[in-house]
Amino acid sequence: MALSDTTFRNIKPNAKVQKIADGGGLYLHISPTGGKLWRMAYRFNGKQKTLSFGAYPAVSLKDARYRRDEAKELLVQGIDPGEQKKQAKAAAMEEAKTQAITFEYVAREWHGKKTAHLTEDYRKQIMSRLENMLFPHIGTVPFTALEPANILRAVRPAEERGAIETAHKLVNLAGQVCRYARLVGYAKYDVAAGLTEALPKVQTKHMAAITDPEKIGHLLRAIDEYQGDVSISYAMRILPYVFLRSQEIRGAEWTEINLDAAEWIVPAGRMKMRQPHVVPLSSQVVSLFTALREHSGAGKLVFPSPFSATRCISDMGLLNALRRMGYVKGEMTVHGFRGMASTLLNEQGYRADVIEAQLAHGERNVVRKAYNHAQYLPERRKMMDEWANFLDGLRTQAGLVASVSDA
Repeated sequence: MALSDTTFRNIKPNAKVQKIADGGGLYLHISPTGGKLWRMAYRFNGKQKTLSFGAYPAVSLKDARYRRDEAKELLVQGIDPGEQKKQAKAAAMEEAKTQAITFEYVAREWHGKKTAHLTEDYRKQIMSRLENMLFPHIGTVPFTALEPANILRAVRPAEERGAIETAHKLVNLAGQVCRYARLVGYAKYDVAAGLTEALPKVQTKHMAAITDPEKIGHLLRAIDEYQGDVSISYAMRILPYVFLRSQEIRGAEWTEINLDAAEWIVPAGRMKMRQPHVVPLSSQVVSLFTALREHSGAGKLVFPSPFSATRCISDMGLLNALRRMGYVKGEMTVHGFRGMASTLLNEQGYRADVIEAQLAHGERNVVRKAYNHAQYLPERRKMMDEWANFLDGLRTQAGLVASVSDA
């Protein structure tokens, strides 16, 4: 018997379950607690089944009858409406999952899993590029819908303001995320492959470094004569001898330095490639550290800040020292001491592998990388001693020239 909305609104629950039929298998299931659910009884392949349409009154009588009629049409076609409903629900869930796996979702997952070996500062730099330059443009794009054109549009702002190198870095970063997505099954293809071909070529720029031997001698004399904070003064005097990056030297702790063994082991946490690194110390550097101990040996840090014993000197402090010595931008940088050593040692015929190992440049071979911190150590010790003597010779020669000029 066909019923009306008034009938359903007025039905009161009782101690037993009630089933109020509307016809064609449709009925309202009323629980003792008052819940009212639309259901449809039907048979498929000889089996009695039940299909749910939702709760009343959220699903009206009219809607329930419409869904019943749809189910009956499927039955006429030989399709189980209950099974189709399950498949549709599964498809909807899969689609929702696909929509949720966006570029940002995958990029954050990649960052968490694949950059753990890098220094914290470098990891933050990578995430900053993602958050500030890529996510605003493609962060919400589902990965399955990501196209090469999306990535190119994301890097166009950098390209248009002339930051070509940054644009290349962004494409390469997106490429790392895309390759990860392909490997773990989020995508079938690396949509970033070959995209750097669509960008202008990068004009290589090198960190400013003095490589002329005569000028190096004058630089070393300027460093020796520098009047400033003790920590910065000694850091500047040690820098030319050790080939280290700014943060690697500035954060030094006394426990890392073994003056008896003439060796400094920089821990993985402060190295760019997250591998411990051995720095053989020439007698000149041992003497500098020995003298510096009178200043900071009672504390943890080798180069404490003049403002706080618990913080190391800053990169800007080193750079400002160079500027106060008269070396302007484009002439010499803190990083330039590494370029200076690399250029001259290569010119002097030292083996490239030995130089690269001492510079702690990234090793692509995973097996070799695990042992890189001690690789070629005997050759490196010899090279570092000879380099220190070479620098002293340049300093002495510059002094002689200065004496002649003064005379």
